[in-house]
Amino acid sequence: MMERVYLDNNATTRLAPEALQAMLPFLTEEFGNPSSLHGQGRAPARALMAARHAVLELLGAEADGEILFTSGGTEADTTAIRSALAADPSRREIVTSTVEHAAVLALCDHLERQEGVTVHRIPVDGDGRLDIEAYRAALSPRVALVSLMWANNETGTVFPVEGLAELAHRAGALFHTDAVQAVGKMSVGLRGTDIDMLSLSAHKFHGPKGVGALWLRRGVPFQPLIRGGRQQRGHRAGTENIPGIVGLGRAAELALCVDHGAVRLLRDRLEQGILARVPKARVLGDPLDRLPNTSCLAFDFAEGEAILMLLDRAGICVSSGAACASGAMEPSHVIRAMKVPFTAAHGAIRFSLSRWTTAAEIDRLLEVLPPVVDQLRALSPFGAEEVK
Repeated sequence: MMERVYLDNNATTRLAPEALQAMLPFLTEEFGNPSSLHGQGRAPARALMAARHAVLELLGAEADGEILFTSGGTEADTTAIRSALAADPSRREIVTSTVEHAAVLALCDHLERQEGVTVHRIPVDGDGRLDIEAYRAALSPRVALVSLMWANNETGTVFPVEGLAELAHRAGALFHTDAVQAVGKMSVGLRGTDIDMLSLSAHKFHGPKGVGALWLRRGVPFQPLIRGGRQQRGHRAGTENIPGIVGLGRAAELALCVDHGAVRLLRDRLEQGILARVPKARVLGDPLDRLPNTSCLAFDFAEGEAILMLLDRAGICVSSGAACASGAMEPSHVIRAMKVPFTAAHGAIRFSLSRWTTAAEIDRLLEVLPPVVDQLRALSPFGAEEVK
């Protein structure tokens, strides 16, 4: 049986065996409610505190804030945005970018249409870099919150969030970053920054699905999204998902030991190999500041969905644009925002590695991909002639 090559780690990652082992006792004998005062609740309560400390350490923010555990990155983003709007009703504007994840953009669209919030969507250039002058111009005393991703899920382009947060504070606005793709894939340090809130998701760095966190800087005004009991200091009601939180905590501990340089070398091997073997291919994203695990390449005169399906038949898992946009035949909103030429925009493929990706897997991709692209270009009325 053919062994699969998994290169779609920005969509989700394999659960680390160590995280699974840490979770198992809390699915069986340590089943107690951490809010209980009796003995059965003590181990879950201790595990909750340990996981919180592990996440704070991964973020480099042990003494600067607190962790609010959520059901994932989407809930964390929604909580941050709605809390900031509730904190100061006189401020009814949000600044974000045109390339954010749907977890942010869809909520901003709703707030704009249904609740009268003004949303400033800052454009990016052809490499996915934020237009800093447009960002400065959008800031004003009317802005409640800036919400900008730390790293893009499709191209891997990294935004300079530390400096962007400083500018937001000068305008009196809170600053939130969706760091779902950054945490665990690059060094993240919150200490000494002006970042007020940060979202993360466990399954993006070898933790379980269905659990994430929102980091809150101590003293930041906060309004809970989910109300009810007094769990998590009243910041999020509902009995905590202790097995998931324990898995998140263990994944955070493991992420501190990742050699990002080794992952980057494999990514560079992938890109250099493709560019040497496939004409009319281009790497999308900031050439100087991208996630070490992410490569988004566009192939002129070849349909990305077809490339994905043919690679899948060969046992290679990749993504055509972001996983959340899969199924659509149009280029993703990120590709459109970058104004990638039409001939290449439909042929964008994202390859995302993990710490378990091997050189043999990269070589397997380099063996399979070139004939796949050649095959599709031969079917195009323009492709075969244009790439000669």
